Amino acid sequence: MSAPAAPSGLYAANHPARFWRPVLAPEPAAADWDAAVGRAAAALPYLARAAGDGVEPLLEATLGEGQFGARHWRLSPARRAYYFLKPLVPRALAVRGRQRGRAHAQRAFPLGWPIEDRYRRFLWDVVGEVMALSQRTEMPFIFFWPYGASYALVLTHDIETAEGQRFVRRVADLEEGLGFRSSFNFVAERYRLDEELIGELESRGFEVGVHGRRHDGRELRSRRVFERHVRHINRHLRRLGAVGFRSPLTHRNPEWMQSLDVEYDASFFDSDPFEPMPGGTMSLWPFTIGRLLELPYTLPQDFTVVDVLGERQPRLWLEKTAYLRRFCGMALLNAHPDYLRDRGHRQIYTAFLQELQGDPACWNALPRDVARWWRQRAAAESIDALPGARVGLIRRGGAGETEVVP
Repeated sequence: MSAPAAPSGLYAANHPARFWRPVLAPEPAAADWDAAVGRAAAALPYLARAAGDGVEPLLEATLGEGQFGARHWRLSPARRAYYFLKPLVPRALAVRGRQRGRAHAQRAFPLGWPIEDRYRRFLWDVVGEVMALSQRTEMPFIFFWPYGASYALVLTHDIETAEGQRFVRRVADLEEGLGFRSSFNFVAERYRLDEELIGELESRGFEVGVHGRRHDGRELRSRRVFERHVRHINRHLRRLGAVGFRSPLTHRNPEWMQSLDVEYDASFFDSDPFEPMPGGTMSLWPFTIGRLLELPYTLPQDFTVVDVLGERQPRLWLEKTAYLRRFCGMALLNAHPDYLRDRGHRQIYTAFLQELQGDPACWNALPRDVARWWRQRAAAESIDALPGARVGLIRRGGAGETEVVP
């Protein structure tokens, strides 16, 4: 493992004090938060602490994936060659290759999967230490989600091909029939965009986003190449009225992506050993990357669950969602209309939605609404200034354990 990446300043807005938003007058002192961060750092992976236990290096190492080294954002020559040749590789062959590599991917992966709990424990330990320093057993805070919900459910779809685009209405009909809404991310120049479909989705309460320019794995080969592509991507965003982006193949670079003209990005994830750039931010909630609001996906992608792991029931999704519900997180799923054309994919996705249908603890929201809420929560001067907000309670037990009461 190479040395941790140098601090970039892109993650400073994610201080635990801004995450928790205590409702106290006066609020805990900055020195107490700093002391609490140092004490709670032991919950994080060893490599995440390589640059020290101050809040900035810890955020860079976790949310910024700095614990994976300075070269983390660069594809290896072998992977670059693969994506150059990928259009020529039959899908069945590509699936078999991913299946053969899954065991090694999991063995070599330094984070937990499908649940990585250490960043969550760090945040809980930080606020517990702050309460201990001020001799509090309870602390009110602006709760994470609005309208009485305990967790957020965000459904997203990346449309990779023209065949997937033709299936979008079926997916929208399925979700609408069960009472859900989602976003559909279109590849701007790989296939002819169906303008009538896009307008219909928006009129029905769905969201439209952009999933890159051509989906060929080449947009982030270098900063110069990305800057050339991003001018076209921003033009397509404006043309569609889209405010969200997900990078094809989750190729990503947080510094370069500051050039995107969007309200939010959704190219990162909490933990995933199976992606071309394996790793993860460890976060179960939205967070800030410079000028972007990031919505990491926190449920395994449909291709991983069905094609790589061979699952036939939504067990993994439901178990992870139950964990996210318990800790008031964001369950964000990316399912592809291209794959949902297959009956097996469609059945497991339908079963997942049916299990969550009518859950009173769930806030099913469009990603743009989640991003706007999270920004407003971070900036709100008081709970009265935040429509839909409510007060939650943090409790610290006699043994030092911390729990959140919705």
